[in-house]
Amino acid sequence: MKEYRFLVHEEGDSVGVVTSDLKAGETIIGKNLEKDIEYEIKVLEEIPLGNKVALKDIKEGEEIIEYGEKIGVATKPIKKGERVHVHNIKSIRWGGKVNE
Repeated sequence: MKEYRFLVHEEGDSVGVVTSDLKAGETIIGKNLEKDIEYEIKVLEEIPLGNKVALKDIKEGEEIIEYGEKIGVATKPIKKGERVHVHNIKSIRWGGKVNE
């Protein structure tokens, strides 16, 4: 049985949720919970359990999508495999604006 190290809630999400602590340089496999899709990502920095990992390169100002919903905006460029957290996104919940 494969060990999935992150989960993606819906197709089109730009982040996945990490299911165990990750170390830089690891190549990990994740699973989409909506469809039978697997992803492979090389981790670029340490990412703690429960945090988000970027599934693709995200430009500054680009919307962050999780659960098929806009959850925030990138405050700087984020590379595929990097941690997505308060240091590089502005949450909609806390005042981040997303184009409607």
